[in-house]
Amino acid sequence: MDGYNTVIEQIIRWGDMDSMGHVNNVLFFRYMENVRIEYYEKIDFWNSKKYTGLGPIIASTYCKFKAPLTYPDTVSVGTKTIKLEDDRFTMKFSILSHKLNREVAEGEAIVVSYDYNNMKKALLPTEVLNKIKELDF
Repeated sequence: MDGYNTVIEQIIRWGDMDSMGHVNNVLFFRYMENVRIEYYEKIDFWNSKKYTGLGPIIASTYCKFKAPLTYPDTVSVGTKTIKLEDDRFTMKFSILSHKLNREVAEGEAIVVSYDYNNMKKALLPTEVLNKIKELDF
């Protein structure tokens, strides 16, 4: 997963498949969520919410499906920030099948800094902004 600084592995479970015999599309979003949470840990966005009330909220997300996944398999899921603004950042995702040895999906998410105490968007905390810059720019 060249170029992706945050990568996790997910084991495909039998129960992840639907009646069509492949992994249900909802699970792809779960895989992207799991790596996104790992990224939030790296940039300390969770701790920011505890102390300042500022935390991440998803403005939009999408997934482009390139090939179906089936049990048994393991996928590598990677993410990185590709665009950084004062109050938001855009994350790119890649999902690679070990069995198929190829990318099976790609996606993006726009993550907005949100003030949960006042229920409105806010500027990214300086510490979070700096950690994103260190990781991806």
